[in-house]
Amino acid sequence: MIRINQLKIDASIKVEKHHDILKKQISGKLNINTSDIQDLTIVKRSIDARKKPVINYIYSVDINCSRPVKLPKSNPNICYVDNKEYKFPSVACNKKPVIVGLGPAGLFCAYMLVTHGIKPVIYERGKCIEERTEDVRKFWEEGILNPSSNVQFGEGGAGTFSDGKLNTLVKDKSGRNKEVLKVLVRFGAPVEILYDNKPHIGTDILKTVVSNMSKYICEQGGEIHYNSCVDGLHIGDKGLEGIDVNGIRVDTDCLVLAIGHSARDTFELLKANNINMEPKAFAVGYRVMHPQNIIDINQYGDGYEAYDLPVSSYKVTSNYERGVYSFCMCPGGYVVNASSEPGRLAVNGMSYHDRDSGVANSAIIVQVTPADYESDDILAGMYWQRKLEENAYKLTGGAIPLQKYGGFIKDVNNTCCESVLDFEPACKGEYKYCNISSILPDNLNKSFIKGMEHFGKIIKHFDDGNAIMAGIESRTSSPVRILRDEYGISSTPGIYPCGEGAGYAGGITSAAMDGIYIAECIASHK
Repeated sequence: MIRINQLKIDASIKVEKHHDILKKQISGKLNINTSDIQDLTIVKRSIDARKKPVINYIYSVDINCSRPVKLPKSNPNICYVDNKEYKFPSVACNKKPVIVGLGPAGLFCAYMLVTHGIKPVIYERGKCIEERTEDVRKFWEEGILNPSSNVQFGEGGAGTFSDGKLNTLVKDKSGRNKEVLKVLVRFGAPVEILYDNKPHIGTDILKTVVSNMSKYICEQGGEIHYNSCVDGLHIGDKGLEGIDVNGIRVDTDCLVLAIGHSARDTFELLKANNINMEPKAFAVGYRVMHPQNIIDINQYGDGYEAYDLPVSSYKVTSNYERGVYSFCMCPGGYVVNASSEPGRLAVNGMSYHDRDSGVANSAIIVQVTPADYESDDILAGMYWQRKLEENAYKLTGGAIPLQKYGGFIKDVNNTCCESVLDFEPACKGEYKYCNISSILPDNLNKSFIKGMEHFGKIIKHFDDGNAIMAGIESRTSSPVRILRDEYGISSTPGIYPCGEGAGYAGGITSAAMDGIYIAECIASHK
């Protein structure tokens, strides 16, 4: 296989024409005919806007040739490669694992197990994706919250009602990342996620992918039980002996805890059963909205509309006493009411595949550590999250609390800023304008403002007074880590902590990768 890197195509050329242009460029670089090129596979595609208004797509591709080719020695961007495929370990397991949770971690763990002949039983406290979608609609439109079926809970997990971003910072020496993307494409995701630098699916397509994966798991002999909450553990001298599901005992000595970061009652259950956990740092803050064209101009420059470009994203970081950074940025998206508990309110960001709302939003969050949690309890971070969410709920009675940034800094610092933007918020769920500065402690509000001021120097108008804030972004990651050993097993033999809720992932892709890892651990364990 021959790999050619750094192939450039002007962004003014329609993307559907790129394949033919790539073949012409390759034929010139290798001195071959385009008809000699076989199996052209795009490995990576990114956008280079560093020298705007000159904007290029940058490609890396792999090809086979129908005849021998002598590679030019003087070009470091052309070389032979040996693409290694992901390999699942030999199966030694004769158990029937139980998986708790059908988010990305549980879904991919179950998928890998059934694909290799191990038939798990999955318990999901929420509903199937179709019924869950209806419950979410009722909540956004009518304010009717189902605590077991909402943006956080149900088939697909919390990531289903998000942007469907698939980029991750986790290194992929094992090939699990590529395997996750291949599986998603197999079940309906667009093929572009295999090579785009910042791949995303969108909540509309992701729901179909999740449903297709679940159907496959059942067709291969796995079982999925919805509306099934684990509310008890049975632990003996040698480890796990069983669980209670909706109050009924189920015998098992192999349990995957693929719970999400909002499974607070499960954390309390684990604490009561002396499962080793530790508090961990996370971050809290506000969703901030801007007109999408402000972000596009910053990324691509004036006149970007003439190019065939996707809506753009950003990633910003600052460190003034505390780290402040953007998280889960949603181009052309919506701020959504992501609450899961009565009397408490949390928000998240969501985009459809087309990202066409006209409004960009991102969580701008401030790092917090166990020292901020006002207690040394293992679950202190969780209780602190709840307190902040109660603050947000009390402001509006459950509607999303909004405030313009200019009003916020006047409330916190008694200072003013320029206000030139003019746009309407893009939200899912009722919203109300109010003073949101009482949601977070004053020291975190001031760190947030310092971060916004810094980001305004990077992206013009980012700290404009008419930028719209929404609170509170509190579910950035799990407040605890459920400890496990090198074989994926917790302090109680038979229990495998997995994914984001267990403290080992931070998004759809990394959670899915951890699900694959735990499937490997189970399969290879006699």
